Amino acid sequence: MSLLPLAFTMGPLEWVIIGVVILLILGPTQIPKLVRTIKKTRKEIKDVMKEEEEEKEASEKKASEE
Repeated sequence: MSLLPLAFTMGPLEWVIIGVVILLILGPTQIPKLVRTIKKTRKEIKDVMKEEEEEKEASEKKASEE
């Protein structure tokens, strides 16, 4: 079950409530660390996806040369 469709049906009030809850749980000092971690994780995922795409293209090119 994916939560992605749920994200599109949520209104601005729900996002504000989620933000407030996160702020209350983590506190203002932990939010920047969380954001840095999320950005780093997204970058790593993007890099892995790019590597996979390059490997796929290289293997397709090698297969077409044979």
